[in-house]
Amino acid sequence: MFKQLKKIGIGFVLLMSGITTAQQDAQYTQYMHNTNVINPAYAGSRNVLSINGTYRTQWQGLAGAPKTQTLSIHSPMTEKVGLGLSIVRDEIGPASETYIAGDFSYTLPLNNGNTMFSFGMKAGIHTLNVDFTKLNIYNPTDGLLQDNVTNKRSPIIGVGAYLYDEKWYVGISAPNILKTEHFRQSSLSTAAESLHLYAIGGYVFDINPNLQFKPAMLVKMAKGSPLAVDASANFLINQKFRVGASYRLNAAVSALMGFQVSKSMMLGYAYDYDTTDIGNYNSGSHELLIRFEFFTKVKGKVSPRFF
Repeated sequence: MFKQLKKIGIGFVLLMSGITTAQQDAQYTQYMHNTNVINPAYAGSRNVLSINGTYRTQWQGLAGAPKTQTLSIHSPMTEKVGLGLSIVRDEIGPASETYIAGDFSYTLPLNNGNTMFSFGMKAGIHTLNVDFTKLNIYNPTDGLLQDNVTNKRSPIIGVGAYLYDEKWYVGISAPNILKTEHFRQSSLSTAAESLHLYAIGGYVFDINPNLQFKPAMLVKMAKGSPLAVDASANFLINQKFRVGASYRLNAAVSALMGFQVSKSMMLGYAYDYDTTDIGNYNSGSHELLIRFEFFTKVKGKVSPRFF
């Protein structure tokens, strides 16, 4: 066991101190309730002012494991224009990243208004910090680990498209189309954010007036990283209770649940069990979600859609 943990630690140090060509974006199990973080075209699509908060702690019991906090807000401003704001803080080991971005979406009605097509843009700033003093460094004189990365900022420009009606949706997006390298001459190391492409889709089946079933999928692609595929299935009972399961390809199985506390407030929870070797050294991942929704003057009712 000690040898395995040592290998993990050595691999992590090499990852952080070398030239990293691709970093994965923050990961979510309840992605279907946090869509505008990855796709700006989703902003305003629920027809209400929607405020989402997510806290995820991954690989419980493993030192330096990822932790993610997210706050997202979006709302329709007119019949066709939606605006949003996303703030994401992602921590792993000695590194912390903060993303702050605004979203703009424009919606066109299709098929006599029964189907909607939105396209959107995201713009903001990304900040990276790496504190190498948090590492137990074997060689303190290693030139690659002498200088911390402090408030290295880079721009964010993202795009997305979203097609949906009352029963189904598909979307494709790139939350940041820019590739930015943070180069530090004194340590000769580079951290880089690579282009991530997302594809999402889902369909709602009305089993009876009190029961809906929604399968959904998210596919994430990034150069230099393995293909990430999340497939989920959720049941909505009496418009109040949500329960389901998810599978992340070659990574984890998950249980999901949620409760509509009131017309405006929803709570969600997800638990991931790792199916990889790293699952032997942690007790799983936890994700909490809270959503508040309020009426707007644009469209006067909460969307009945299950997404």
